Amino acid sequence: MRRSDVTRGDGTWVGLSLEVQDRHQPELCVFSAGPRLLVSQLSRPVLLAVVEEPLQGVDFWRTDEYRSFVPPLRAGVGRALSGSPERWAHRFARYLIDSPGSPLHDGRWLLSCESPLQRWRPAASSHAEYWRSMLVEGHPDGYIDWFPHSTSFEVLPLRPMPGPGDGRVKAYRRQVREGTLPPVLLWRVSGLDCHLILDGHARLAAAIAESVEPPLLRLHRTVPGEDLTARIDDAVGFYEYELERFAELRAIHGPTVPDGAATAGLQLVRLLDDVNTAEQPTWAWPLPGGEGQWRRIAREVTVGKGWPRT
Repeated sequence: MRRSDVTRGDGTWVGLSLEVQDRHQPELCVFSAGPRLLVSQLSRPVLLAVVEEPLQGVDFWRTDEYRSFVPPLRAGVGRALSGSPERWAHRFARYLIDSPGSPLHDGRWLLSCESPLQRWRPAASSHAEYWRSMLVEGHPDGYIDWFPHSTSFEVLPLRPMPGPGDGRVKAYRRQVREGTLPPVLLWRVSGLDCHLILDGHARLAAAIAESVEPPLLRLHRTVPGEDLTARIDDAVGFYEYELERFAELRAIHGPTVPDGAATAGLQLVRLLDDVNTAEQPTWAWPLPGGEGQWRRIAREVTVGKGWPRT
């Protein structure tokens, strides 16, 4: 795997690019059988889901079989890496590539400290209120409602969230107050239109209990390396087109029309930034056996609970 830091034009660190090779199918894998999805880790069913028709949301069932591939993060590590999302990203990248049970597969990924979940928090709401509203409730079954949130804000824990009295949460609450809490690792899964918590359930619970914005690292697929040149060429072509358009307007209306360099330049910077960070859909593999196999798995893991309803 090749790792490289991604920065904005002003030098601001955005995330860590991961180029993965020779990993054709991940060990934490999304399978599809039409509108039915299965998330499997090391051949164990972790999450079953049915996308509601028309596209309004997702019914899901968690199996309690998910296991984080990140080893316990000791307090000393939190203190050593506190305030450095770059160093945390490199550390989590090592777990993602070396530990069994990771979602990485061939292609290019971004592990970023920037997330729409943080950018769009309503100013009037507390951190605790906001994050509680973003967590998808229900165990073992529940519903991801696509109607209230059009920008994939919701977060689905892969196991029940621990309460504020949990021993791990109490320990992490001390780290929250010290400012040394390790980040919560999220994975954006487009088929569910939400984020799954890969690691940090107790850390997120601690941040909520302390009403503090949790540090995040967000994993998603991004533009493949072989497509970057074409994307850059498209961005430059757009910039040149805009300059020509403004030049034509100036020829007609005179010098009161700006030359367009300032406006087009800002757009070019945004387009070039997005080349390295643009989100790509999550890959899903066809489920061997199709819908019939999905239903057999559902019957086994729900133990006659009558799920799904259709």
